[in-house]
Amino acid sequence: MKAAKTHKQGLEAAKTHKQGMETSTEYGVLQTLVNTLYRDRKTVSRLDVLILAENSDLIPDLLEIVNLLPPGVYHRQALCDQINSSLSGHGWGYKYGTVE
Repeated sequence: MKAAKTHKQGLEAAKTHKQGMETSTEYGVLQTLVNTLYRDRKTVSRLDVLILAENSDLIPDLLEIVNLLPPGVYHRQALCDQINSSLSGHGWGYKYGTVE
């Protein structure tokens, strides 16, 4: 439930954030992906992330972000840092939402 509440809060914040910029209908999808990955685990591999992303039918922009992950095994914070860095580098943090 906490993840769903966080996602809802993020959507509400996005609606009232910067004027003139719109969020995507895919806003928060990466947060849901991260929550799903770490539901039962403390670490995940890049392959785990890629498989779930592809099975989740992510849009090409978000698949691009996931594909930029370097090989390795990630604790939650390290994965979030990598994803947020890629989102920031593309200027998509506001459009798709960052992850925590």
